[in-house]
Amino acid sequence: MSKPIKFLLLALGLVALFIAPFGQGNYIVYVLCSWLVFSIAAMGLNLTLGYAGQVSLAQAAFMGIGAYVTALMTMTGISWFLAMPVAVLSCFAIGLILGYPALRVQHHFLAFVTLAFNTLVFLVLRNEEWLTGGSFGLVPIPRPTIFGLSLNSQVAFYYFAAVCFVVAAGAMAWIVHSPWGRAFKALRENPIRANSLGLNTRRMTLLAFAIGSAFGGLAGALLAPLVQFIEPGSFTLIHSLKILLMVIVGGSGFYFGPFLGAALVVLLPEMLRFTDGYYLIIYAAFVLVLLVFSPTGLIGLGEKIATKLRAQRVARGDLKNGAQL
Repeated sequence: MSKPIKFLLLALGLVALFIAPFGQGNYIVYVLCSWLVFSIAAMGLNLTLGYAGQVSLAQAAFMGIGAYVTALMTMTGISWFLAMPVAVLSCFAIGLILGYPALRVQHHFLAFVTLAFNTLVFLVLRNEEWLTGGSFGLVPIPRPTIFGLSLNSQVAFYYFAAVCFVVAAGAMAWIVHSPWGRAFKALRENPIRANSLGLNTRRMTLLAFAIGSAFGGLAGALLAPLVQFIEPGSFTLIHSLKILLMVIVGGSGFYFGPFLGAALVVLLPEMLRFTDGYYLIIYAAFVLVLLVFSPTGLIGLGEKIATKLRAQRVARGDLKNGAQL
């Protein structure tokens, strides 16, 4: 795809992001905000899984850590713009500590480590009532203010979340196209070859896990003021599996995969509610068929169709040239 087309599509995407809440009710705007938040979390998991090839089942736990750190700080009067960096850095540091098992275990073994961590975080959030409020959660969580302007309305918070989303997407694009991104891809494709070429596979594995965890913390820092109430049940293993589904359905290892996957998982069920009690069945069947026929997700399916159309054009061109000869 040529650069002008890429810039045109990017501009159209930004315009669509800007006009999306126009004429929508509060609930639809809230759903759109949820898509932005989970897209950020899925971006982080895509870096860990899609680019570095490491399976993690703890992204919801990092969202929970980011959400609770942000909530506890903002409820004491500290600005969100100070609480958010603390939440992100906390998740980055915890990701470094948790990532050390990744230096010894890989793939499904690492998945078990992160699964245990997600369960541990849930138990701590539920049982340490003196800090987290336990099963009763934390409420009310204030929303940020910018230059004295309140973000209490859903539309105002949507644009705030959209700006955070664009910044996070830009940071991820820089990471993916940096030498780090190329190192992550090499680590995913062939760790032995990457190590033989002088790449420190242990350090890169740890870095990918920590950065992906930090993106989960950022998503949690946005989720807390969005819902203004958090409780441990919002960050269980099922939510980590939900984020994992976003990455796989959208296209693991593709930059735009998490955006499409989050849209499918968050927005599609809402679009199918007109079917009454059948919308979850239709949604599950659609995801199942998609993964059966296109294991590489939506973007992989699009690339497969584009490759087939390109091959057909080349074949028609060869036939035409042969006929002229």
